Amino acid sequence: MIIDKHSLREKISELKSEGKKIVFTNGCFDIIHSGHIFYLGEAKKAGDVLIIGLNSDESVRRLKGNDRPVNNESDRALVLDSLKFVDYVTIFEEDTPYDLIKLLQPDILVKGGDYKADEVVGADIVRENGGKVLIIPYVKGKSTTALINKIKL
Repeated sequence: MIIDKHSLREKISELKSEGKKIVFTNGCFDIIHSGHIFYLGEAKKAGDVLIIGLNSDESVRRLKGNDRPVNNESDRALVLDSLKFVDYVTIFEEDTPYDLIKLLQPDILVKGGDYKADEVVGADIVRENGGKVLIIPYVKGKSTTALINKIKL
């Protein structure tokens, strides 16, 4: 389900009262590839509900440059929402998901293998609330940038 962050906060409260473990990850997810699929599948295994914080188009441009994203935020959200292991997608405008993590208070924060657990944005929030940070290894050779470069050839 694609949902705004405040409605999602209410839903999370309900899910937690049912004893559900909330998993959160974030990213641009510009061109979905097999590395993303592996990563999101592993993230879902970490808990009961998988939430994706999706960078808005403006946020992606600030982070990746004016030629990105390739796909707009509505299309990216729709593709993510269609994946069987994704429960909720919410779009955020900031460059980092720190404020979103603070609002949502997930139990488990997941990031890809190029991060160390102590460097993950929002790790402090999750750990202060008794949660954990999980790093999932990247699938070698799979990246949106590599796909874009291959297409340009």
